[in-house]
Amino acid sequence: MASPKRRAHAVSRSPTIGLLAGLIVTLAAVVADGAYITRQIAGLRALQTDLADRNRKDSLQLLRLENDLNTIGLAMRDMIDTTQYPLTAWRAQFDRVRADFDDALRLEAAAAVAPQTPEQRRYLARSVSQFWEAVDRMFATAATGTEDEARAQIRVSLQARQAALSTTVARLLVANNAREEATAHRVQDIYSAVQRQAYLFVGATLIAILVTGLSVIRANRRLFAAISALSQRRHELAGQLITTRESTLREISRELHDEFGQILTAMGSMLSRAGKHAPEGSALRADLREVNEIAQTTLNNVRVLSQALHPSILEDAGLDETLDWYVPHVERQLGITVSYDRAGSTSEIGTGARIHVYRVLQEALNNVARHSGAKEAWVRLRAGGGLLELEVEDHGRGLEAATDRRGLGIVTMRERAELIGGTIEFLEPREGGTLVRLQMPTYE
Repeated sequence: MASPKRRAHAVSRSPTIGLLAGLIVTLAAVVADGAYITRQIAGLRALQTDLADRNRKDSLQLLRLENDLNTIGLAMRDMIDTTQYPLTAWRAQFDRVRADFDDALRLEAAAAVAPQTPEQRRYLARSVSQFWEAVDRMFATAATGTEDEARAQIRVSLQARQAALSTTVARLLVANNAREEATAHRVQDIYSAVQRQAYLFVGATLIAILVTGLSVIRANRRLFAAISALSQRRHELAGQLITTRESTLREISRELHDEFGQILTAMGSMLSRAGKHAPEGSALRADLREVNEIAQTTLNNVRVLSQALHPSILEDAGLDETLDWYVPHVERQLGITVSYDRAGSTSEIGTGARIHVYRVLQEALNNVARHSGAKEAWVRLRAGGGLLELEVEDHGRGLEAATDRRGLGIVTMRERAELIGGTIEFLEPREGGTLVRLQMPTYE
């Protein structure tokens, strides 16, 4: 079994460390996932811009080369089959195709994603150079008037070289298409990886939130349990203090009434007897009479003080008679006018609850006299149907103007209301001021 000290430490342990740890884990997950996704998106952007776009441009230039070779192939077929025009008539078309072919070849070399090896570049450059050299020789032969020999060169040399170049360009186009497909697969893999990472991040975040939330709930439960225990102990302590105070006041009241009252009564009797033995008209007799009057006045003051500390009439006659006595007395004592209205009987109220109702009324009227600035108050007591309601109303400065000064009295009134199972409210009437309303069940 854990010791009280260890239990107190467990209850008072702060959840801050756990919450900070949960927050750090969550932030770390967010940062890590953000960095991962940023890196993947950067790679994806590189694939889409550097690879996909270059592949597309490369493919366009390869198609352009292939189209130029096809144009040359068709032209050479027409040159072989047609004898109506001299072969030199196709010279201008070949020059245009050659210029477009060289430009396409240059752009393709710049856009190629996978640059060719030096051997491949030399082979392609040599094949292109040999083809155009053969074209130049063919047109030179045709310019000398020997077109049959030129056509023979087309059939034997140029068509074969054109077919070889077309095959080379086709292979490059196929390789480029393969690279595009590979790039598309890589992009899809990146999307899948990012999607999986997003799911993992959401799951980890939800777990972190769940763990943190459970920690908060557990910490709040411990906190509210501690607050409830403290409130219960405070309530018990307040009840004990109030009970002790009332018991002390009762004892002091009895001591004043019984001991000092009897002493002062005896002194008054002795002074009266002594005065009778003194000569009539003598100074001694006058002094004894004056001392006797002082003793009687002191006796009355002691009785009033005894009743103020703890009215014995409350236990002897009940709450109704006590309030009937107290209201006129408090008017003289505090210098305010109190309008008292009572409906029903409070005979059902237990002995232990009477003193608390009386103290609430006493504190409320003291607040009226000390803090409200009002010279008039209204006290209403209604009992019946198992419920007692006490209202004390004034039209002074109001509760907020004297909150700091009334704080302890308000706390005491609340504690007394809880001790008797009732409720107390501090309201503001329409006319302004303060309305104190106490409600309690009328049973022991």
